[in-house]
Amino acid sequence: MDKNFQEEPFIGIIKFTPPLYKQRYQFIKDLVGKYKPKKVADLGCADCTLLQMLKFCSCIEVLTGLDICASVMKENIIEHLEQSELKKFPEVVFGFMAPRIVVISTPNSEFNALLPGKALFRHPDHKFEWNRAQFQSWALETARRYDYSVEFTGVGHPPTGMENVGFCTQIGVFVRKYPQTSESAQSEKPTEAVYKTVFRAVYPSLKDEKYLKNAVLSEVIFTAQNIKRSLLDRLMAEHEEYNDDPVERKFQFQPSRNCFSEDLGKPVVEKSMEPFVDGNVVYVPLTTIFSFPKVKRLCGTFEKLCKFIAGKVTLSSDGSAVMFNTELENEEN
Repeated sequence: MDKNFQEEPFIGIIKFTPPLYKQRYQFIKDLVGKYKPKKVADLGCADCTLLQMLKFCSCIEVLTGLDICASVMKENIIEHLEQSELKKFPEVVFGFMAPRIVVISTPNSEFNALLPGKALFRHPDHKFEWNRAQFQSWALETARRYDYSVEFTGVGHPPTGMENVGFCTQIGVFVRKYPQTSESAQSEKPTEAVYKTVFRAVYPSLKDEKYLKNAVLSEVIFTAQNIKRSLLDRLMAEHEEYNDDPVERKFQFQPSRNCFSEDLGKPVVEKSMEPFVDGNVVYVPLTTIFSFPKVKRLCGTFEKLCKFIAGKVTLSSDGSAVMFNTELENEEN
């Protein structure tokens, strides 16, 4: 029975957590965090979802999305290369553009045996799909020809016991071996326009203090509001347990790991940093707010935090805490 079971094709349901497209996007986002590029281009950007994610990476100054026609970006259709177009692809990307890093992802055809509903899972517009040997052969030859190194990985792990088929999506990460010289760099502009600009957006730079102040203020209010809600939720739970009035008594609150969302991070809270309620007023110390990674990243120093929010939020008399009125909580919700 064991032998017969091994010979039968896998007929289970493949489910990726998180979804495969999110794993691909996260793979790119992690690479951006590692190499800190100033310019990123997504070739075959479809609905620009990846670009929308990357626009929040502070190291990136220019984001470019390219697709085969304008309607693609509006209709959310993913375009794919024909075999004839693929032959020109390395020359354009590795030869002409010659970026420092190129990431190419493509379906692994060996994984298809695990996909009973392949027609529903893989995109119907795929012109062809490579197995691992075919993709690696093409990638190694391309890397050799254009002086790149390449490493292979992927996303979408196979089920236990089926590891021999490899990742569902195979990925090649190409890194240019040598910096571009003035001779090899393309200094002349093309004689005629090859690409048409469909949409251009200029986002405010956090290098401009005016925009930085607004970003800090928004993050401070967002963080303080979350701390306040966590505190009031705890007070209400204790009120139900002990049947007392959580507003009339002064209450100090020690945050726990579960009081803040994953997006905010997990700050180290000292005794002097504890938020508390006094009467109908919630006090959230600025030291607590500054301990959150996003706030600290934006401000850099505690002194800048105080400077940026001065006159923009209601502070305690000594300026050490943001104040909220508990009576407004129901109106906010």
